[in-house]
This record gives sequence, structure tokens and C-alpha cells, in this order.
Amino acid sequence: MTDTRKFIIAAVGIFVCYFYFAILQEKITRGRYGDELQDDGSKGERFTYMLALVGVQCICNMVFAKVLLLAKPQPVDNTPKTYYASSALTYLLAMISSNMALRWVAYPMQVVAKSAKPIPVMLLGVLVGRKSYSIQKYLFVLLIVIGVVLFMFKDGKPNSGSALEHEGLGQLLLILSLSMDGLTGAIQERMRAHSAPSAQYMMLAMNSWSSLFVSFGLLLSGEGKEFILFASRHPQLFTHLSLLAVTGALGQLFIFMMVSSFGALACSVVTTTRKFFTVLFSVLFFGNTLSGRQWVGAVLVFAGLFADMFYGKKPPSKAPVSKAKSKSETEELIR
Repeated sequence: MTDTRKFIIAAVGIFVCYFYFAILQEKITRGRYGDELQDDGSKGERFTYMLALVGVQCICNMVFAKVLLLAKPQPVDNTPKTYYASSALTYLLAMISSNMALRWVAYPMQVVAKSAKPIPVMLLGVLVGRKSYSIQKYLFVLLIVIGVVLFMFKDGKPNSGSALEHEGLGQLLLILSLSMDGLTGAIQERMRAHSAPSAQYMMLAMNSWSSLFVSFGLLLSGEGKEFILFASRHPQLFTHLSLLAVTGALGQLFIFMMVSSFGALACSVVTTTRKFFTVLFSVLFFGNTLSGRQWVGAVLVFAGLFADMFYGKKPPSKAPVSKAKSKSETEELIR
């Protein structure tokens, strides 16, 4: 297979899988199941079992990582389990907060807010990891900050009422999710400095620990039983969850194909472009309208991300550092 054909297949695979993943995620978290009349006068039940949703994704990602390791074994991983456990906990909290936010904010807002992940990663990298960054890096992140502020800024219309309060709760959850992303990045930097595990081992270990934490949470909170009862009332949920898991796993397969053949930068361009078109798709097909200010904010966010990808990287001084950095970028892409 030629490089051009392989690039097209990987890029189209990433676009298609994650487009469909986004549609399914929004359908599950913001849609209605059944025709039963609710107390508020609406028809159909809302899916509110975010811990179970995250658990399904973690288990499927764990199985997928195991398959990757069986297909292509990696060097023995000597990373301390405490690193994986703490990283998995913050990773899990970030996913739960992000998914819960979709109950009160539109999918475009979640995508744009999560695109600001470099902000907490950089801040905690400076405060915890004692890392240094170039002036260009700070300027590009500042551009992302301005874009996010413009996108999420409230016009303060007097008739908004409780709707804005609920959206404010969703935005707080997004801020919590970004904070957990920053902590996850700081822990993973220490992890890579200690033993530089492969992306496959890191994916397997983090999702294994996350699945364990989720299982305890589902049992202690009783959400596991409620989730099973909800799914038994609405069997179509199993179809949605299965497709969500399959598209997520296939999307990661295409990401690994892209990284292994063309490098992390090419994959970053494809995945960032995919996020922008995900926002556009959500606006066109789900009625999530954006104001002119929000479009400007979204463009600034993605402009900052693209500028950082092409101009914000320091040239590596040693080969081992370059290898570790490539693993770091790959792991950021699949999260």
C-alpha cells in the first residue's frame, strides 16, 4: 500500500469513526428514550448514568489495548502501579465530568472547552513538573484562552433564568475536567521520566485501573443496578453503547496507524481538524446554534492549536527524549 493511500485511509477512518462517536455520545447524553410522560411534562427518559457510560468506554479501551499488545508485544513495563492508579483516577474524573457536562451544555461547547487541554497541562507542568516553555508556546496558549473565553462568555440576557444556571453547572464541570486533565498530564510526565512506558501499556494499565474504580463506584452508588434496569426498559441503548465502543476502538486503531506511519504531528493535524468539523457537524445536524462571537472564539482556539503544533515545539536535543515525546503526544491524542 502506498503512503498516500495509507494516509487517506487513516485520516478518513479517524474522521468517520469520531464523527459517528460524537453523534452517538450526544444522542445518548442529550436524547430521550421511550415515550413515557415525565414529571416535567416532557416525553421520554433522559440517560443520566455517566459513571456507567465511562465504565463501558474504559472496559472496551482496556480490551482493545490488550489486543494491540497481543498483536505487537512491547518491552516489559516497569512503571510503579501508584503512578498508574493516580493517573487513572484523575483520567476517570476528567471523563466523568466531561460526559456529565453534556447534560447542560451543547456538544460544540464541550469540544471547544476540551480543546483547551494545553492550558492546565502547561500550568501544572510549570508548577508541579518544573518544566519551562518558549515565549511562542505561551502566546499560542494565550490565543486558546482568549478563544475559550469568547466562546463561553455569557451575554447576560434577562430572560435566561435557570437555563443559564444549568449551563453554568455544565461549564464548571468542564473546568473540573480540564483541571483533572492537567493533573493527569503532570503525573504522566513523571511516569515517562521514570520508565517511559509504551502507549499501549499505558492505555492498558490506565483503563484497567479506571475500570476497577468505576466498578466500585457503580456498586457503592447503586448506579450499576439502575443502569441495568434502564437498559432493560430501553434495549436500543445497548445498540448505541456497542456502536460507541466500536467507533471509539476503531478510531484509536486508525490513530495508531497514522502515528506509526506518519508521526504524531500529522495525526495531531488530522484530529484537531476533526474536532473543528465535529463542532460544525453538531451545529448543522443537532441545532446547536452558535453566535458570531462563539464562531470567532472557536476559530481562535483551533488557530492556537494548529500554530502550537507547527511552531510551538522545541527541537529535541537527544534521541531518547524525542522517543518519549512521541509517546507523550500519541497518548494525548487517544485520550
